[in-house]
Amino acid sequence: MPRRVPIERFRNIGIIAHIDAGKTTTTERILYYTGLIHRMGEVDEGTAFTDYMQQEKERGITITAAAVSCFWRDHQITIIDTPGHVDFTAEVQRALRVLDGAVVIFCGVAGVQPQSEAVWHHADRYGVPRIAYVNKMDRVGANFTRVLDMIRQRLRANPVPIHLPLGEGEQFSGVIDLLDFVAYVFDPESYGARYEAIPIPEPYQAIAHTYRERLIESVAEIDDRILERYLAGDELPVELLRAAVREGTLQRRLVPVCCGSSLRNIGVQLLLDAVVDYLPSPLDIGPIQGYALNGEALSLSRPPEDEAPVTALCFKVLSDPYVGRLTFIRLYSGTIRQGQSLLNPGVGKQERVHKVLRMYANRREELSEAYAGDIVALPSLRFSRTGDTLCDPNHPILLEPIHFSPAVINQAIEARSAADQDRLLEALQRLADEDPTFHYWTDQETGQILISGVGELQLEIIADRLQREFGIPTKVGRPYVSYRETITHAIRQEGKFIRPGQGDSYSHYGHVVLELLPGSRNSGIVFENALPEPLLPPSFIPAIERAIRDAAAAGPVAGYPVTDVHVRLIGASYREGASSPTDYQAAATLAFREGVAQAKPILLEPVMSVEVLTPEEAVGDVLADLNARRGRIENITSQGAFYQIRAYVPLAEMFGYVVQLRSLTQGRGAYTMLFSHYEPIPQKAMAGERVLA
Repeated sequence: MPRRVPIERFRNIGIIAHIDAGKTTTTERILYYTGLIHRMGEVDEGTAFTDYMQQEKERGITITAAAVSCFWRDHQITIIDTPGHVDFTAEVQRALRVLDGAVVIFCGVAGVQPQSEAVWHHADRYGVPRIAYVNKMDRVGANFTRVLDMIRQRLRANPVPIHLPLGEGEQFSGVIDLLDFVAYVFDPESYGARYEAIPIPEPYQAIAHTYRERLIESVAEIDDRILERYLAGDELPVELLRAAVREGTLQRRLVPVCCGSSLRNIGVQLLLDAVVDYLPSPLDIGPIQGYALNGEALSLSRPPEDEAPVTALCFKVLSDPYVGRLTFIRLYSGTIRQGQSLLNPGVGKQERVHKVLRMYANRREELSEAYAGDIVALPSLRFSRTGDTLCDPNHPILLEPIHFSPAVINQAIEARSAADQDRLLEALQRLADEDPTFHYWTDQETGQILISGVGELQLEIIADRLQREFGIPTKVGRPYVSYRETITHAIRQEGKFIRPGQGDSYSHYGHVVLELLPGSRNSGIVFENALPEPLLPPSFIPAIERAIRDAAAAGPVAGYPVTDVHVRLIGASYREGASSPTDYQAAATLAFREGVAQAKPILLEPVMSVEVLTPEEAVGDVLADLNARRGRIENITSQGAFYQIRAYVPLAEMFGYVVQLRSLTQGRGAYTMLFSHYEPIPQKAMAGERVLA
């Protein structure tokens, strides 16, 4: 079947934002106006198309990223609606890894919120061009200019409005287009499906001219043709301006800013126009870079062409009740067909493509083939996990994996009946396949099953899914903090794994010398092969690194994972015929464990970035409570009748905080919290009862 849409008319985008900014509501309107659905669902009613899980319907939040494809102005737009809650940040991280562009939604009242910053920095990390959409302009207290200032100051971005609100709050009635220089009003009888252009009303003429001049000045810095004509006082064609805005967006030198009210059906079509006009196609992104299997860094690339060798990245795994295990992939190059065999170079296994599915949230359409630029799902892949590469077996390539936030909370879990224990382990494995920030293991001393994740809500949802989807009633313990261990002194440590053979020979011989150095915070385990000459076969080095990373899973202080250590392989010896990679894995494990134990190890605790919104009269009580929780206050800003407090607080001190905050603020306060970094536990805190809960 030939390609339906040329690749230059593809737009693979994500909808990302802080919780409750209106991502899912905006996605519903997009699907309605593009004709994919014929009735707009509502998040509050549990009828949103992309919130199909029972927990999403009940709680009114997005938990899992949903992919859906639609068409606008002859362009195919694949949208991934991502969660806003910090506990499900992994869904945002893996979506941004495979998307070409993003729409970042900001609340017109709250502006830039903590999770807004987090998703913005994730987009920076992956180099994703963005459009900003200031939603909820109809709410009391909405302030478009203040949101622009917050984007500029807190995100260090260059927001360039291409739209202005026609009024704010209760007076909000439409959108001013600064390029076409007209105003658009939307018909409420047709749920905003019909809208018309009108001359900009007189009260808004002056501000519209001011912002249009600023827009032209911004793009003149990017496009010399516009600069010349602007300085000469010539009229600037709209298409030339639009092309310059697009170029600035692709270069990430500016962020076009739209506005509207998705709930009131105002401005969403103009946002769709901006997606088509300014966000990139796969051709604009260019070839994907990857590694050769011999480990040479970024030595291969694949162009976004149907005839190129197949290159795809698995970015999500989902357990579907009808087709089993679904693996979502972004196809960067080549064409995938039913019956084709693909190589997973990370595990050295081949996978067979049984079906190719285009997903519409939890609905699916079977395709005969998929092309470069497509985002599709492949059922029944046996070996592939999140972050794995799939490629042409004759042209292997390994793509950069996806990096996720660490798990910081642990919890004990058990089935209510012994008969369900094996089923519980099987279900936990399926859930761990889906969510790379969720882990489980069995404590060897107590026999308990422990689960870990990035937040209490995530683990609560896991327990709920075990009962609803898998029919396994469970009992869970109280959540407790997942600490880390690190070293404070440099040390040189030798490791030997030697077994004598007959005479003077050896049956096993492994010998390494490691240098362990304290690493920078959040650096993890960094391995460096610093051998002065090739003393070992090349295949032994990856085995040594793998053994070190495995040994770092449990430290000497309290059995928590070891992190932030720079490991240098500085010495080794080799015996021909007696040495194997396994022997050197054993030697490296011994050296690392003994070295860490002697390098004055300490405990690290997770520290959260906390933002509290409190009424003015409760500011003093909230600050005192945060200080009592070992919090470090960063700043306090005024937001009308409320104050916003930003602080860093150890996670161990934040359990049950929501109840205390409600008490201090008479139920008017709110807070958000996301992982920031690990830092050493103060001695006085280690003496307290909360540290090793």
